[in-house]
Amino acid sequence: MRSKRNKTIDFSAEDGAEYLNKCVSASDFNGEENVIILGDFFSALNGVKDASVDLLIVDPPYNLFKDFGGSRFNKLGCKEYADYTEKWMNAVLPKLKKTASVYVCCDWESSLVIGTVMKKYFTLRNRITWEREKGRGAKRNWKNSMEDIFFATVGSDYKFNLDAVKIRRKVLAPYKENGEPKDWTETKDGKFRDTCPSNFWDDISVPYWSMAENTAHPTQKPEKLIAKLILASSDTGDLVLDPFAGSGTTAVVAKKLGRRFIGIEQNPTYCAWAEYRLEKAEEDDSIQGFKDGVFWDRNAKIR
Repeated sequence: MRSKRNKTIDFSAEDGAEYLNKCVSASDFNGEENVIILGDFFSALNGVKDASVDLLIVDPPYNLFKDFGGSRFNKLGCKEYADYTEKWMNAVLPKLKKTASVYVCCDWESSLVIGTVMKKYFTLRNRITWEREKGRGAKRNWKNSMEDIFFATVGSDYKFNLDAVKIRRKVLAPYKENGEPKDWTETKDGKFRDTCPSNFWDDISVPYWSMAENTAHPTQKPEKLIAKLILASSDTGDLVLDPFAGSGTTAVVAKKLGRRFIGIEQNPTYCAWAEYRLEKAEEDDSIQGFKDGVFWDRNAKIR
């Protein structure tokens, strides 16, 4: 029996048949938008129009032994994992606009391969490192509580909406000039400064059992994390593609932020969860840690 406060989304494909039926099968997909596609990535990708995608967000299997709802990913050798990465990158490239941006999630080990392969196809611009405050300790190693996201673009002309992703931080020692606040604003909640974001993010909360966005997916990314990527590198109405959609976080956040989306996922249960979350997003478009156009520090009190 789960606690009444436990909001984790965790039902079978059979129990979620009404949501699973909303998905489009890969064999039937023919360029529709705002859909979750059930099926093989490469088959589904054939239906995505060439040069149509504004933003690509990819959370591929890291090169680890991992069970994804009964489908197991087995750790590969570096050469085999590089070939796997190159295969999906090569397949998705024609679907991107010349102005498109690309974000690829990875851990410390897979990043050594993914970053190298990305340089073959894209202009690599940065590596974001974000802190996962969760993680297992290790007796003979440092606790692994960081993940990376590579930021790249197809070309030199791309979008980056700086003002949309500034972080609001509390000012502890406010400085005044001629008696007036300098580079900070006083509100009813205190004194704050909106700062430019760096490539190290320590303000992300990993979804946990009492959060409405939480699912039983083993590698779910936080909505706040994905919101930063979408706001920075796309505009309202742009098309966002996620070829490893999992439980649908990218699609859900894209919907909440007024973007079009296509998500591809081969696991029926995860597809049903994604459709369930998309339905809930129609009732509640809030994103934890983001309010009124501002990203707040982790655990900040937001009214």
